[in-house]
This record gives sequence, C-alpha cells and structure tokens, in this order.
Amino acid sequence: MQRQLRKLGFYTAVVLLLLFAVLPIAYAVITTFKKESELFSFGANPFIYEQGPTLEPLIFLFTDTGFPTFVWNSVVIGVFVVAITVVLAVPAAYALARLTGRWGESSGMAIFLVYLIPPTLLFIPLFRIVVWLGLANTIWSLVLVLPTITVPFCTWLLLGFFRSVPQELDEAALLDGCTRFGAFRKVVLPQALPGIGACVVFAFSLSLSNYIYSVTFISESAARNISAGVPTELIRGDVYFWPSLMAATAIVAIPLGIAYGLLFDYLVRGFQASGATEAEG
Repeated sequence: MQRQLRKLGFYTAVVLLLLFAVLPIAYAVITTFKKESELFSFGANPFIYEQGPTLEPLIFLFTDTGFPTFVWNSVVIGVFVVAITVVLAVPAAYALARLTGRWGESSGMAIFLVYLIPPTLLFIPLFRIVVWLGLANTIWSLVLVLPTITVPFCTWLLLGFFRSVPQELDEAALLDGCTRFGAFRKVVLPQALPGIGACVVFAFSLSLSNYIYSVTFISESAARNISAGVPTELIRGDVYFWPSLMAATAIVAIPLGIAYGLLFDYLVRGFQASGATEAEG
C-alpha cells in the first residue's frame, strides 16, 4: 500500500511539473492565433478558439514591426558572442583544469564568482566604456559586453569536463610525439565537445535574453535585439498587442527549449563535475 502511494505521489508530482513547464508555452502558441477581441471577451476559454484561429498577429509581427530586424540583430550578436566565448573559455578552462596546487583547486570558484556579479552594478560603468569606444547604439556594444557574463560561467562549466579527462592521456599523447596543442586538440577536446555544445546554447540564449544592457546601450530601433525591441514595438503606452507578443515569445522560446532539452544531461554533468571538484578543493 505504501509503495503504491509513493508511486502515486511521484507520478502526480511529475504530471504537475510537466503542466507547469508546458502550459505557458501552450498558452502562448494558442494565443498567437487568436483574435484580440476574443482575448478580451469575458468568460472566453483561453485554450479554445471560439471565434476561429487567425494569422493576423503573425502578419502584424513580421510586417508592421521591426521583428525581422530584431531577429537578425540577435542572430549576429549571438554568433559573435558564442565565438568569443568559446575562443576564450575553452583554453582558459583547460589551463585551469591542468593547474595543480592550491590555486588550481580554488580557481573554478573564483571564476564563477565573477559571473555572479549582477549586471545592475555594471551597466553604468560599462555604458561609459561603450560611449568612449564609440559603440553606443550599435549591436557591437553587446558583442563587446555580453562575453563578460558568458566567459566566466562557461569557463567554470568546462572545468568539470576537462578535469574529468585523466591527465595521463595528455602525457601519453606527448610521449607519442604530439605537441601540447596537438594533445589538447586530438585527445582532450573531443571528450569536451558535449560541454562546449552546452556552453554554445547557454551563451546564445543569454545574448537573446539580456535586457538591461540591450536597453541601456541601444536606443535606436534598427539596432535593437529581440529582448529590447519586442517590448518597445508591441507595448505602446497602455496598449498591449498580446497575440503578437505571444508569437514572438513562442518563436524564440520553443527552439531554445528544444536545444536545452537535448543538452540537458551535459549541462547537469558539467554542474556536478565542477561542483564536486570545488567541494573537494
């Protein structure tokens, strides 16, 4: 009897958690194809098309707003942020993973603490730097600033993957005639590719979702990304274009959710490995 009750409680919790995760996206997708008059109809079922579905919110989003420009700007920013993050975080994590002694053991936590500094403390001095460099109102301001968030976190995450690779493999490759870079490229890097993939998704999603830097550094609509452009275009005073807002949300959230789902195991493995290593240190 107790075993059955535990099973029932477990499956109930799983169903509730699944509903908690799926219902917001399902509501966004359904609302995308609803007429605005139906949204404000008293007593209307939010999950049923009482007036029939329509494509008007999607047409409005892509033709009467700057959403296509926001998407393009976001993709360009994300690609550059990911490239900078990978180029800096991968060698940094590998070097710190092979660093022995007291400094090597505490390096990961020090790197992670940099990531924990809130952007609300940094956006004013960073804005002064952006203005001084002449990058204000350009997407390059975000390309410059966002790696200050992604590089520390991805370095810490990759530490766990590189520390899980035995150092004896590096030494065996060196004995076989490989250079240090050759040993890293041929032996260590292939085993860390899942972690690098997780870092790519994290860096790209953060470049999409960061709001405070996007609003502070860029005021021109043509240079904004999704996180700053969509609220500006689709919230005009006290008028909210809810179907189009939900469409923009679903277009961004669903692909990212799929990517995180595919790489979830690797993210968890990186958290566990890095956390366990720092705890031992």
